[in-house]
Amino acid sequence: MKIRTITIYGLFDECDCSVSLNQGPVTFIYSSNGFGKSTIMRAVVALLKGEFDVLSPMPFERMDVNFSGDMTLIVENRNGTKVLVQKNELEQTVEESELRRMFQVTYISPERQIVRKKDGHYVPAISVYAAELRDRIRYAKDNSSLLQPEDSQRPDLSDGEFVFLFKDLKAKLDFMKGAGLEPEMPSGLRFPPERHDLTTKKRKDYQDLAFGLNDYIRKFYQLAESIVVFKDIVNELMIKKVIEINEKDNLTVRLNSGKELPLVSLSSGEKQIMVIMYRLLFQTEHGSLVVLDEPENSLHVEWQQKLGGILVDLARLRDLQFVIATHSPQIIHDKWDMARELKANNAGNTDAGRHCE
Repeated sequence: MKIRTITIYGLFDECDCSVSLNQGPVTFIYSSNGFGKSTIMRAVVALLKGEFDVLSPMPFERMDVNFSGDMTLIVENRNGTKVLVQKNELEQTVEESELRRMFQVTYISPERQIVRKKDGHYVPAISVYAAELRDRIRYAKDNSSLLQPEDSQRPDLSDGEFVFLFKDLKAKLDFMKGAGLEPEMPSGLRFPPERHDLTTKKRKDYQDLAFGLNDYIRKFYQLAESIVVFKDIVNELMIKKVIEINEKDNLTVRLNSGKELPLVSLSSGEKQIMVIMYRLLFQTEHGSLVVLDEPENSLHVEWQQKLGGILVDLARLRDLQFVIATHSPQIIHDKWDMARELKANNAGNTDAGRHCE
């Protein structure tokens, strides 16, 4: 389900605001400072995550979020928080746990460069994410042995279908190799096989191999894809340096001279890009809603202008819906057809509308 419209009533006890989202995967939302963009974005995120305790103190009376498929979530926030789901003109209450099951949401706040750990300490996000990535790569490498199927799990295909399947598996494994991930291949089997390899004598071995490789790719292909895309995006933007994953599976920065730099020594803008891309590629589920607030922070104009196109590509790659709150026309750049202004519905009265600005 994709969000179509967001309407909020009694924002700051002064006005009603609404925005209709772009039909495509990315919507840029802009307005004056203090209008309430960030408040509305946080309210939408809290609603879809089922965080009623976050919604309750927020300064609005009611919020309607309409989705494709003609479903609407209604938040009544006057005396406590109550959430209704409306579909086919019928309304019923919905619980926090049900909302959590219904939606996948990633919220990337303006304060994204710092992460609070479980012990309450605040640490640089880039360091936390680098350690997390290292652990995920090591887990994949520690689990590179191919799973053996039960008799009923072996694929029963014709010779031609097997040849086609193994060519597809080979292409995917070659791609994963670019991320440093490879399975442990059995000896004595040509890969990919040709028709004459699929004899009765070796057919069972190739059936087992096909099952094991499919299982390995299912488990780790998205990790490999995320690594490759992450490196491609960041390195396309970096000047006189590249990010790499070294032999110890650590994310590193290397100057063109060959000198290695610690991640924390990167500029604020470089860390911003790496944090945003890491959140999107490694911490966001396929098909999620992504709310990205003020992506322009610390970014040079040239990077701001490129970021919109990058986000559109990622939306298509992972079937994401982006709602991006921004003050920067450079972020929108040449995509004004995807931009929507957040407006007060009662803004005809300048004095009343000003309270929302």
